[in-house]
Amino acid sequence: MTEHAGTKSGAGDRPLRIAIVGAGPAGIYAADALMKSDVEASIDLYERMPAPFGLIRYGVAPDHPRIKGIITALHKVLDKPQVRLLGNIDYGSDIDLEDLRRFYDAVIFSTGANADRALGVPGIELDGSYGAADFVSWYDGHPDVPRTWPLDAEKVAVLGVGNVALDVARVLAKTGDELLPTEIPPNVYEGLRNNKALEVHVFGRRGPAQAKFTPLELRELDHSPTIEVIVDPEDIDYDEGSEAARRHSKQVDMVCNTLEQWAIRDVGDRPHKLFLHFFESPAELIGEDGKVVGLRTERTTLDGTGNVKGTGTYKDWDVQAVYRAVGYLSQNIPQLPFDDQAGTVPNEAGRVLVDEGADGAARYLPQTYVTGWIKRGPVGLIGHTKGDANETIACLLDDAASFTPAAEPDPEAVTKFLEDKGIPFTTWAGWYRLDAHERSLGEPEGRERVKVVEREDMLRASEPHKV
Repeated sequence: MTEHAGTKSGAGDRPLRIAIVGAGPAGIYAADALMKSDVEASIDLYERMPAPFGLIRYGVAPDHPRIKGIITALHKVLDKPQVRLLGNIDYGSDIDLEDLRRFYDAVIFSTGANADRALGVPGIELDGSYGAADFVSWYDGHPDVPRTWPLDAEKVAVLGVGNVALDVARVLAKTGDELLPTEIPPNVYEGLRNNKALEVHVFGRRGPAQAKFTPLELRELDHSPTIEVIVDPEDIDYDEGSEAARRHSKQVDMVCNTLEQWAIRDVGDRPHKLFLHFFESPAELIGEDGKVVGLRTERTTLDGTGNVKGTGTYKDWDVQAVYRAVGYLSQNIPQLPFDDQAGTVPNEAGRVLVDEGADGAARYLPQTYVTGWIKRGPVGLIGHTKGDANETIACLLDDAASFTPAAEPDPEAVTKFLEDKGIPFTTWAGWYRLDAHERSLGEPEGRERVKVVEREDMLRASEPHKV
């Protein structure tokens, strides 16, 4: 972190007061970067959910405990006395930018991306067409989504070849009993126990060398005793661009090697079949009486650069449900500029960009910053958000000397504001209580925890306002 010798900012001798909106990895890494600087800071992390950790809690598949292990590192940041968690607070309705400016010298938005990117193919609106993000929210026990999910399709398509597509495909292909030892809540177990899916087809528009899986995630597909992973040998193809990608990336080469091994082996007798298809571009969801009854794809071929072109040859696949896992999308943040096409807040190195003045110079929203996926788009792994946070915090500290100080910087001023509005906000101590409660629910069954779904139940266990 860049040193900012003697910087106390426009705040004078008191600690710099910073609000971070979004208590997922991006926001927590930003808090960590601030504390590792030589500037004294007092940080409040705002979170819409009653519990922290964002996509680690509500976007990672329940059978991936090693990724959830990142929570251990995030815990250490939130345990610091300079950091305060204020949960169950919805930015835009419970508190807005003008309010935050009263209480803080600067505001950082780290609201992430939790909606599904659109896919413009005919039939996408049919019953049986789903966004992967919505399904992930359901099986991760998000309190703001329905408690049931339609799982009556015997043959299912998943569009996309990233890790989210693999998560969705794996959860659809596994049995409820396989997932029961994880933290899934009872409603999710009941849904998965009655899941009728016997075939799951994952479709990629390009080839094996262009897949966005990580090697470990891909290999994990084959670990289930109930899932037979099948790759068609005809889908193993490389051009000059693909070979170059393999030479330049060990991860790409490992993914290709795994797929090649699966393509040449004999198909076994595990009950659930998971097919990985390449060079198949979604062209249309086929409907009947308003419901999905099939998927039409166009066969593609490599063009020499690693990209593909259509061949004009189409195939219809017998499926009754289609999940699109073609990327997450951030949502518009009230009172901030937003690029609908990119799904990000316009910024330069984390400074929120309003526009360019008549002289061509950039104009920034004062004392307002972004980090994480809302800054750069939903790309990269969780660890990439650390670099984002460091860049944003370096800019904030460079600007700090010119900040207009907050009118009411006392930490108690904002909690009184929230209490006066009757908002039952949760705290870091409340997370410890909720955590203990969820662990106690899992203990009788020999499980690490059982996730609480209902917001009211989360609040009851957290005991709002109590430190």
